[in-house]
Amino acid sequence: MSDTIQVTFTFNRDIFSALRQDPDHFVPELLLAAAVKWYELGVVSQAKAAEIAGLTRSEFISELARFKVTPFQYSADEISQEVEA
Repeated sequence: MSDTIQVTFTFNRDIFSALRQDPDHFVPELLLAAAVKWYELGVVSQAKAAEIAGLTRSEFISELARFKVTPFQYSADEISQEVEA
């Protein structure tokens, strides 16, 4: 028995030309964008985000740079507290 769920989205055809991507490249990019955003918001861990995106953790960390998202999930206050401790 599989623990997977299939989800189907419906898009107008013109979205693919607007994004300059064909459906085969759009789906992995959509998963990556969602994973990066959820990671950035602190909703998921780096490991879980990589899993959502279908990447290794190392590959996911590399992709974060493309989205201009830091691989570190610490606020300035948390860093200050760590340094003071």
